Amino acid sequence: MRKQTKLLAIVVVIVIVFSPLSVHASNASQKTIPQVPFHSGPIRVACVGDSITENSGYPMDLQALLGDNFTVANFGCSGSTVSLESWKPYMDQPQFQSAEAFHPDIIIIILGTNDDLVGLHVYNASFEGDYAKLITSFMHLDNYPDVWIAKSPPIFSNSSDLSPAYLTDTILPKTDDLANRFNLPIIDLYSAFGNNPEYFEDGVHPNSQGAAIIADQVYNSLNSVYNLNQTS
Repeated sequence: MRKQTKLLAIVVVIVIVFSPLSVHASNASQKTIPQVPFHSGPIRVACVGDSITENSGYPMDLQALLGDNFTVANFGCSGSTVSLESWKPYMDQPQFQSAEAFHPDIIIIILGTNDDLVGLHVYNASFEGDYAKLITSFMHLDNYPDVWIAKSPPIFSNSSDLSPAYLTDTILPKTDDLANRFNLPIIDLYSAFGNNPEYFEDGVHPNSQGAAIIADQVYNSLNSVYNLNQTS
């Protein structure tokens, strides 16, 4: 009787260890390339942002780095802001609706530079709440995409209505807080440039070299989580 009981216990252990549920639980702890639920083909990457996204060319550079297993689309909107109180909130622009309709698997958000405009500092208290609405809207899409937010590149121009100090003291810390609040991965574009104004056309907008740096930083950040070499 004891031998039968022991044998039964061993069988139960084997069934538990090798059951599909156990395998799924083991794999769930590892971050992988998103599994596209609603379409076959390349993984879709939506680049969301202001003129730094729309006009720099970084999405094209990112496409070249990612290769044919990905489709990168540019949904940048020049002059747009996180703030819903400004003259051009990103969420009120057609690019926002287009980004959602793209059914992205990965979303890269680079916003905050235009919120640094002196005239918008009055909306400082609502910045995180407005950004949270944008993030939540993307996170609640039917295919539950992975959302990444980026810290804005540095501002070197002294001739614009932008404040480098406000960016570092207010916008960037709030961006960090949002990443922590939503447990989202963050891409540090600010540190990527260091003290190198030569990568900007006017102290604010990246030139072709600056766009390549953004693409490299985004690619390296994605690769650190998804192990992109496995998709080639």
